[in-house]
Formats: sequence, C-alpha cells, structure tokens
Amino acid sequence: MFRSRAKNEKATAADQAPVTNSKQTRDPQAPKGRPTPKRSVAQSQRRSVANTPTTRKEAAKRSRDERRAALEKQRQALATGDERYLPARDKGPVRKFTRDYVDSRFHIAEFFLPLAVIILVLSMVQQATLQNVALLLWLGVIILIVVDSIGLGFRLKKQLNARFPDESKKGAVAYALMRTLQMRRLRLPKPQVKRGERP
Repeated sequence: MFRSRAKNEKATAADQAPVTNSKQTRDPQAPKGRPTPKRSVAQSQRRSVANTPTTRKEAAKRSRDERRAALEKQRQALATGDERYLPARDKGPVRKFTRDYVDSRFHIAEFFLPLAVIILVLSMVQQATLQNVALLLWLGVIILIVVDSIGLGFRLKKQLNARFPDESKKGAVAYALMRTLQMRRLRLPKPQVKRGERP
C-alpha cells in the first residue's frame, strides 16, 4: 500500500523479463568474439597471473632473488666456461678461440705485476747501482711486453681470419691483450687449455 514508486517499477520489470533456460546450449556456429588461445599460451598466462607479486615488497624480493640467481649462474660459467651464462663480452666462438689462443702460450705481460713489484723494491733501495738496474729492468720489461703484444696481435689476427672469415672479429685483439696482462690463475673465464696445447 505504501510502497514507493521505484520499487513498484522494479518489480514489474522483473516480472516482465523473459525467463532464460540455463540448460539451453549456445549455438556452436555462433562466434564468441575472440580466438581460442593455444594451450601453451593459456598455461603461461595462468602461470604469470599466479606468479605476479601482489605487493611492492614482494616484487623487490623476487627481482633480488632473480638477480642473485643470474649472478650465481654467471659466476659458475666463468669457472667452467659454459657459454650460455657468460657475460656478453666473453660470448661467442671468436672470443672462446681468443681465450684459448692466449692461454696456450707464455706471455711476458702476465709477469708484469710481479716484475713491477721487484723493480719497485729495487728502486727504493738507496744505492745508485741498484736504482740504475731497476730502471734498465723497467725499460727492458716494457720493450719486451710491447714486442710480444705486437707479435701476438699479428698472429691472432691471421688465425682469426683463417678460422672465422664471416664472423665479426671486432675487439678480439684488445680482448686478447687484456687477458695477457692477467696472471694465468686469476683469469676469468678460467683457462680451458694447457700451455703448449693448440686450440
């Protein structure tokens, strides 16, 4: 009797609405408006939704864990020479051959640090003779390193051009010279060939 007008209108609209039969099936020929996704796509979407972090803190923790895992894989790759996880500067057959070529030979530059320490000690001694010897040693070491590096550069270029004619060899000689400056046991990636063994 005292019902509001809006409620009356809603009730009459509900009474007039057609009753739908829930058991009625959709016409198989009727388009549904989008293509059915492949199973792999659907699974990956479900996985990504399930793995999406809900909070900012969770997202930061997940990215930290992923970064830590990637660094661990990279560290192991530097020790074992696994190409898949090496840093970009060490990847590829040209860089691998360059490393093996350097590691298979003795180079004067790899003894630069120990020789520099010896020369420094000799130059600190307050004797003119020892200081002159230290200066001559210093000059001799530098000349030998330069000559050895030039020879290495020419030989390596020749080998790379013969073995990898179609690949980019940009930066390979500089990469080799930087590797010769490190002592063999401190080199990363670790040497995979013995001295005297040809790559």
